[in-house]
Amino acid sequence: MQTDFLQEARRQAEICNACRYCEGYCSVFPALHSERIFSDGNLTQLANLCHNCRGCYYACQYTSPHEFDLNLPKALAEVRQDSWDRFAWPRVFAKHFQNSGLMIALASVLCFAVLFLTICALGSAEGEGFYAVLSHSAMVSIFLPAFLFPLFSLAISMRRYWRATDGEPVQFSHFFEAFGSAGRMKNLAGGHGDGCNFEEEDRFSQSRRFAHQAIMYGFLLCFASTSVATILHYVFYVPAPYTIWSLPKLLGIPGGIFMVAGSLWLMGLKLKADRNLGAPSAWGGEMAFVALLFLVALSGLLLYALGSTSLMPLLLAVHLGSVLSFFLLTPYTKMVHGFYRLAALIRDAQRKPAM
Repeated sequence: MQTDFLQEARRQAEICNACRYCEGYCSVFPALHSERIFSDGNLTQLANLCHNCRGCYYACQYTSPHEFDLNLPKALAEVRQDSWDRFAWPRVFAKHFQNSGLMIALASVLCFAVLFLTICALGSAEGEGFYAVLSHSAMVSIFLPAFLFPLFSLAISMRRYWRATDGEPVQFSHFFEAFGSAGRMKNLAGGHGDGCNFEEEDRFSQSRRFAHQAIMYGFLLCFASTSVATILHYVFYVPAPYTIWSLPKLLGIPGGIFMVAGSLWLMGLKLKADRNLGAPSAWGGEMAFVALLFLVALSGLLLYALGSTSLMPLLLAVHLGSVLSFFLLTPYTKMVHGFYRLAALIRDAQRKPAM
C-alpha cells in the first residue's frame, strides 16, 4: 500500500480522535475513537467501513483553509481504493481497470458481443426462444467458468483483507448485525437519520441511500430470477422460455427496472458530487462500473420486450456480452466494494463486544 496514503490518513485520524465532534455520524467514528494508535490494518478497516457520505467533511471546523486541512472522506477513499488494488488477485488487472475503466468495460462488452454474434452465425442450435440462437450447453460452458473465476478471486481478496485487519472467527450474531446494516444502508442515513451530504454541502438527502438500495435489491432479484430458472431447468425439467407470470419473470423484470433506475440515479448523483471528496483517480472506474450495471439491466429488459423480433440475436449478443464482462471484471470494479464493506461491517460487529 502506498505509504503516503496511509500516513495522511493516520494524520487525519489522529486529529479526529482528539476532536470527536463527529462521533455519532456513522460507524467509522466509534471505531476510530476506540483506537489510540492507528496501524495499517486499523486504517484499512476504517477506510472500508466508510461509505463516503461526506457529512463529517461539511461539519468539520478543520477543513481547508484551516492549517490542518482535513479531508477525511478523501483520505479514507484513497486508502480504500489502494487496499482493493493491493488485495486483488491477480493484482495487475485491478490497477489497469482503475486507470482505464470505461475503455476496458466498453471494449470487453463489444468483443464478447461480437464473439456471441459469431457463434450464433456459425453454429446451429435447437430449442425455443434464445436457445434457438445459442444452445443452452454453449451458454453453460461459457458462463460457468466466468461465474466461478470471480468467486475464486474474491475469496483470495477477502482472505487477504481479513488477515490485514486481524479478523477473528465469525459468529452468527456478527453476520446478523452486518447484513442488517447493509440491507438498511444504515451508514448512508447519517447519524441523525436524515441522510448524507453527498450531493450538496447544506442539504441532507436520502437519494444516495435509496439509489444504492434500488441497485442492490434489483441485483438480488435478478440473481434470484436466474437461480430459480436454473432450478426449474435442472430439477423440474422446465426449460426456458418462461411466461411473464412465471417466477423467473416476476423476479427478473422488477429487478431489471430497479437496476436501471438506480444506476441512472447514482450516475446523476456522482456527476453532481465533488470529486475531491473521494479518490479522484478512481472516479472513471466507478462510473464505468455503474454504466456496466445499467447496460446489463437495460439490455436484459430490451431483450425480453423485443425477444420475438428480428433484433433478438443482436440484443442477445449485447446482453450476454455485458453480463460476461460484468462477471469477469467483478473482482476489479467497484462491485468489490460490496464485499469489502460487508467484511468491514462484520469486523466492526466483532469490535463492539470487546468494547
